[in-house]
Amino acid sequence: MENNTTNVMPKRNLPRDVFLHLLVVVTLYWSAVSFVTLMWQYVNYFFQDVLNNSYYIGFSGPIRFAVASLIIVFPVFIIISWYLNKIYRRESVVRESKIRKWLIYFTLFVASIVIIGDLVSVINTFLGGEITTRFILKALSILVVAAVIFGYYLDDVRKEAPTKSAKYFAWGTVAIVLVSVIGSFFIIGSPATARLIQFDEQRVSSLQDIQSQIVNYWQRKEAMPQSLADLNDAISGYKAPADPQTGVSYEYTIKDIKTLSFELCATFNKPTPTGGQAATNVYKPYGINQNWDHASGRVCFTRTIDKQLYPPLNKIK
Repeated sequence: MENNTTNVMPKRNLPRDVFLHLLVVVTLYWSAVSFVTLMWQYVNYFFQDVLNNSYYIGFSGPIRFAVASLIIVFPVFIIISWYLNKIYRRESVVRESKIRKWLIYFTLFVASIVIIGDLVSVINTFLGGEITTRFILKALSILVVAAVIFGYYLDDVRKEAPTKSAKYFAWGTVAIVLVSVIGSFFIIGSPATARLIQFDEQRVSSLQDIQSQIVNYWQRKEAMPQSLADLNDAISGYKAPADPQTGVSYEYTIKDIKTLSFELCATFNKPTPTGGQAATNVYKPYGINQNWDHASGRVCFTRTIDKQLYPPLNKIK
């Protein structure tokens, strides 16, 4: 009786291997960059740069994008990594595939370059005498993230099978990312609050526009508009804007016709953040200065046209 034995090799699906390993590396890089971006914005918020008080650098946008990326991309990275570990236990040949080795060593190379560049930047800045808490914390965030990635994958590529330490590392990473994401909402507020703030931003922008049109009206006609409807121009297509949330027209009142003093009023959802540049940077867009700081509720802004600064156009030689 002939005994035939057949050695069955684990099934290998090369396109699947390429797809999964590429996806896990891309989501790793994306998650790492998003986490570092979020850490940098934390530094910007808690450690102000006094050299940047001349303009506004709103950081709610970078925070929102980083948080959105971590909410979507980071779970994909964790799920794909978990799925790959299941495949490794079932098909050990996949763990030894060339595509995995190449991508891991490329990741080690990138992490090494980032670490070296970060350290060079720190030494260069130190020699220039410009070391600040902001710089140290930002450089440290890059160094820690790159070092963790380098250390984990260097240890992983040396082993023949996944270890339990990978599970603990994953849970620890998830906890850190979760805390950082939750903490960001204390800075940028809830989506509902962000919506209300956007309405306020539009109100201030509209008031600025109306103010500019009133000054232009005076320069061209040497008279103050009696109402906002006087600013409407069918030829240019300009129409005085209304409140974006309620649709109600803004309030305009002439206070003193002789001194060219007038008042613009609007109702705001939230007060202008106070407490330093970091607070105002939460949502204050470029071009809106302290002349438009406001409380919540109905707020009026009194303006006076300076005839020397804004003379009638027919008198400008």
